[in-house]
Amino acid sequence: MDFKKISAHETPKKSPGFLLWHVSTAWRSGIEAVLKQLELTHPQFVVLATTGWLTRNGEPVTQVAIGKMAGLDPNTNSQILKGLEKKGMIQRSSSTDGRAKDVSLTPKGSRLLKLALPAVEKGDSQFFNPLSAEELSFIVQVFQKLAKH
Repeated sequence: MDFKKISAHETPKKSPGFLLWHVSTAWRSGIEAVLKQLELTHPQFVVLATTGWLTRNGEPVTQVAIGKMAGLDPNTNSQILKGLEKKGMIQRSSSTDGRAKDVSLTPKGSRLLKLALPAVEKGDSQFFNPLSAEELSFIVQVFQKLAKH
């Protein structure tokens, strides 16, 4: 097969998508190892942290708001929230409009988040350690731009 005719890239290692796949796989593997010690999956951590962030001022937050911020479709978000609820990490209650559900952290969920977030940030720090401060700042800017896309 003549890859010069079907690919815009000289080699897979010059493909941004291929490189992103490798980087994200390696990063996620490290983060999942950290979270396994806390008996959390990566999606559970994302939803728990998002819930904590959105409710940090004591205001109610809906499942929809959590899903949007976490970048999850409603069904996946709901399933993750159900799992966190069964573990006693969050509680869901009827929203004022009756159709939505408000979500809040339980004391147990708050305690776990206080352990998990610093552990994940330490894992991030270790993973991104080979980068200079300038390179890391650039990567964050690129990720922010791509996340809006």
